[in-house]
Amino acid sequence: MTEFNHVTVLLNEAVTGLNVKPNGIYVDATLGGGGHSEQILKQLTDGGHLFAFDQDQTAIDYNQEHLAKYLQSKQLTFVQRNFRELKEALAEQKVSRIDGIVYDLGVSSPQFDDAKRGFSYQYDAPLDMRMNQQQSLDAKIVVNQWPYAKLVQILNRYGEEKFAKPIARAIEKQRAIEPIQTTLQLAQIVKDSIPAATRRHGGHPAKRSFQAIRIAVNDELGALEESLEQALSILNVGGRISAITFQSLEDRLVKALFRENTTLKDVPAGLPVIPAKMQPDFKLVNRKPILPGATELQQNRRAHSAKLRIIEKIK
Repeated sequence: MTEFNHVTVLLNEAVTGLNVKPNGIYVDATLGGGGHSEQILKQLTDGGHLFAFDQDQTAIDYNQEHLAKYLQSKQLTFVQRNFRELKEALAEQKVSRIDGIVYDLGVSSPQFDDAKRGFSYQYDAPLDMRMNQQQSLDAKIVVNQWPYAKLVQILNRYGEEKFAKPIARAIEKQRAIEPIQTTLQLAQIVKDSIPAATRRHGGHPAKRSFQAIRIAVNDELGALEESLEQALSILNVGGRISAITFQSLEDRLVKALFRENTTLKDVPAGLPVIPAKMQPDFKLVNRKPILPGATELQQNRRAHSAKLRIIEKIK
């Protein structure tokens, strides 16, 4: 079996939050190492089914073996698509309604740990960062071909990088001499663009820039927003969405979308009772995000920034 070392964060909390019905139809939007999928599948009976999405062939290959018994019992279907194609992909499987969906966002540990994928500033590798290795846009194109203004925009927007302008200028200057080819080349350019005093704290100086470029390459926030909106539209009454985020941009997006769908809209002042038809269709299962406990934080460094939010369709 292909190695796929990945410790799933908030595993029990996310699946418990789905309130799994044994005969329900569920989606794992981010298959990865199969942790959430396996936990859901254990609770399904003959009538239940799970559709597991992942655009990364490595995850599909690993789980062909890891979850083989559920494939044999026909309770599991793999969908090698971006989760922004949720409704379309499920319609092809003759599915129009679901009872729950789980999102475990960001990059999985095996993607980071596989040096040749080019996600990490800690390994020397060609600039890549594609989650779907079939797509044409990669980090090398972003770094070497996108104009200065667009680089500043993504570093600001997706990396919340306060030194976006000097970093973009340094990239522009270097690529005019010769193309920037590798992760360590880029990491050094970023590091040299940040004042020494700032580099002494806050983790690796290239962390925010690499995050920004990765999000741009994979259009992660655009895909997430589209997918969540589709998921909300196909949930059965009583159905739930569990979404685990690992950085503030994702969490803000999830929080805002969940708030929009659980808040009363345009209610006339002075109404003694809110009519049922004006009540929201969804409710928050937890008003504040669920965070990892002390044990999980100690055992898994990835857990430190994790937040779980859950929403339920109530009518």
